[in-house]
Amino acid sequence: MLEVVATQNAPQAIGPYSQAIKAQGIIYTSGQIGLTPQGALVEGIEAQTRQVLSNLSEVLKAGGSSLQNVVKTTIFLNNMDDFVLVNAIYAEFFGEHKPARSTVAVKALPKGALVEIECIALTG
Repeated sequence: MLEVVATQNAPQAIGPYSQAIKAQGIIYTSGQIGLTPQGALVEGIEAQTRQVLSNLSEVLKAGGSSLQNVVKTTIFLNNMDDFVLVNAIYAEFFGEHKPARSTVAVKALPKGALVEIECIALTG
């Protein structure tokens, strides 16, 4: 059975998708960009990365999970020159927990965002 995960503490979906779906004890998040819960895009790669990770944390929390239960992330960067900074902020949020990860450069992201991150996490 599929369960839609939703929270007002992260931005609402900007298209026909859910913030996350929970299935058989696993949460699959949609990609988050640096939007505030009110829908405003924050400025700059550092602020966007922090907002993205905060959004993911809130979505996971709504689904009964946390960043510490993440098994895989995918990071999409508009500019690979931002990799070092994004990596440092990512490490702050995950601490000693090091999920599997892919990072790819993309030509463009929704709303002109500089970074997007999605993840897969276990619940409970």
